[in-house]
Amino acid sequence: MKPIQTSVFGAILLALASLCSVYPLQAQAEDQFVSIPSFRIGPYGQNGQSFYGGFIDYLSYLNLKTGGVNGVKFAWEECETEYNNAKGVECYERLKGNSGTSKGTAIHVMSTGISYSILDKTQTDKVPLIMMGYGRTDAVDGSVFPYAFPLVTTYQMQASAIVKFLAQNNGGSLAGKKIVYLYHDSAYGKEPIVALEAESKINQFKLTEIPVAHPGNEQGTQWLKIREENPDYVIFWGWGVMNQTALKAAQKVGFPREKIIGSWWAGSEEDVGPAGDAAKGYMSATWNVAGKNVPIIADIDKVVYGAGKGNISDRAKIGTILYNRGVSAAIVTVEAVRLAQNKYGKGKVVTGEQMRWAFENLNINNAQLASLGATGLLPEIKTSCENHEGSGKIKIQQWDGSKWVLVSDWIEGNKNLIHPLFKASAKEYAKEKNITPACLKS
Repeated sequence: MKPIQTSVFGAILLALASLCSVYPLQAQAEDQFVSIPSFRIGPYGQNGQSFYGGFIDYLSYLNLKTGGVNGVKFAWEECETEYNNAKGVECYERLKGNSGTSKGTAIHVMSTGISYSILDKTQTDKVPLIMMGYGRTDAVDGSVFPYAFPLVTTYQMQASAIVKFLAQNNGGSLAGKKIVYLYHDSAYGKEPIVALEAESKINQFKLTEIPVAHPGNEQGTQWLKIREENPDYVIFWGWGVMNQTALKAAQKVGFPREKIIGSWWAGSEEDVGPAGDAAKGYMSATWNVAGKNVPIIADIDKVVYGAGKGNISDRAKIGTILYNRGVSAAIVTVEAVRLAQNKYGKGKVVTGEQMRWAFENLNINNAQLASLGATGLLPEIKTSCENHEGSGKIKIQQWDGSKWVLVSDWIEGNKNLIHPLFKASAKEYAKEKNITPACLKS
């Protein structure tokens, strides 16, 4: 029995060593602590593994490559939410006390539902809630939501940009066309509806809305209805297992995948890989590119994994859509830390309030992206109190059976249509919460 015991003990030591490299110990006073309410298990665990793997790998990269930002290293701790709203709140409450200074620096929950659940808490605690590609669209209005940042592009602007892409592919007009909106029946799936309904009136296409219950592995009824409707296109707002299920169901009823465009949360390798041939030709929106040909992604692979400090066990995930998306989210967070240090003191730990100012004054242009080795990874971002989104642009990619191929340049949604919609929503929220809209001063 002794050899077996030794083997087991050795395995335990190896596992503990691995955990120490992935999950830093309690943050020191001189560290910039980042709280990470993540999800690695549950129906959406595969997605979380890639996203948070990329996010943490970039923090590790900065620590290894440059010693952090101006000598301030990053520390972090994960807390498993299982993509569950109640657990997300519990994780937020537990992690925020790990650093009285930063209060978590910037919260990335990668969940619209959890974002809604902690929105008021983050404002009270004065720590930025970052909703990159998810969350409340009306939080673009910083005069009402000073600590909430739906950065890069919101669901409503994404939906508008998808409509623009379809119109461009139809001679500039969708008049008389039929479009089905197939969506995850949750806050995530419901967010774009107001934008799509407004677009349908302007562009004169018939819109049919079809919800799918969580987690989405039963869609037979929905696709039979789609076959009966016989739409020109399906705009698809899926998540997790719902995505591969939809592609297989579309193949079964004979609906062309080339006529389906998914959201950016329905456009990763985790979504199309399990669907096999049923995914070929399928398109989706994205605000970041895939591949290791982006210099920063290749350097992370070399520096972090070369040092045995990588966060994910499956190295093949490096360069995938969700991994690169996690890296892009970390880049934006780190650049906000850098900007805050430039204003409030280099070499100092940044507070939640200082981070809020930085996120509201971002100006990440192409020259800066190039200096970071992130050219083309994500669009330029320029924020203000009036615009916590900062971009509003997407690209469309298509799955060729083995990889994602870009089929468009950057496309911006119709701001003249969408921005008044979220401003009206923000105004209603302010009235409901008895908030006097005002831009915070630095």
